[in-house]
Amino acid sequence: MTTRQLFPSLAGFEPTRKTLHLYANAVGVIPRAHGIAHPKWWHISLKIRPDGLVTDNIPLPHGGSFFLRMDLIHHVIHLTTSTGDDLTFSMTAGLTATQMGEKLIAAVADLGLRAEYAREKFENDEPRVYEPDKAVAFFTAVTNADLVFKRHQSILDGNYGPVQLWPHGFDLAFEWFGTRTETYEEHGEVKTYPSQLNLGFYPGNEHTEPYFYSNPWPFEADKLLDKPLPKGARWFTEGWQGSIFPYSELEGDENAAERLLTYARTVYEVAAPTLLA
Repeated sequence: MTTRQLFPSLAGFEPTRKTLHLYANAVGVIPRAHGIAHPKWWHISLKIRPDGLVTDNIPLPHGGSFFLRMDLIHHVIHLTTSTGDDLTFSMTAGLTATQMGEKLIAAVADLGLRAEYAREKFENDEPRVYEPDKAVAFFTAVTNADLVFKRHQSILDGNYGPVQLWPHGFDLAFEWFGTRTETYEEHGEVKTYPSQLNLGFYPGNEHTEPYFYSNPWPFEADKLLDKPLPKGARWFTEGWQGSIFPYSELEGDENAAERLLTYARTVYEVAAPTLLA
């Protein structure tokens, strides 16, 4: 049996990444409209399973539920209901994001669900590129990142959210919540937010190579920037504030999982004290 790399090369992934990103947004507008709403918007995210990127269960009008799944092994999107229906939509057929989104919305309408959908999230009429081998490499990477993130969660004190892939940013992440709070006035309304530390994986874009990140908020530069991070990782303040660990550092490394875990735990150990009341 051939051993797969935990974090394979994502070279040449960008055209397929764009397609997956737009298709994920097309999938995401369905739970956004019909899912059981969560105050932190967790209902619109996708979860990592061995068979793909999966929405939460979404209620059907007359009982039962359905979910959507982006199958990156067989390269189709499934719409599966609790009554046994299973519709598939090919991701290799060259559908534009607009076409894919409209097909999903039409299929949901056949289940008796209608809404004003956030079509601006996915509408794009450019021809789409989908290379199956690139999609498989990405799915391998997010599957293994998901497992490392959950190993890291096992040592955390306090509250944290689920590991989830966000359609709008197309990054995999979760948040740990500190006990410190920050209060701001927004549009004349005073809002209070808990401090937090995220851990995530961003697969890059046309301008940026893939990377892992862990960013405390609020970011107290005077307490963090002098703290050493593991080899390859660094503090980052160029546009956003946090830390970054380039994906290239882990490509093909048989110790990649342990190195990523060490990075996550190091940032947590130095940042968590700044996020406690």
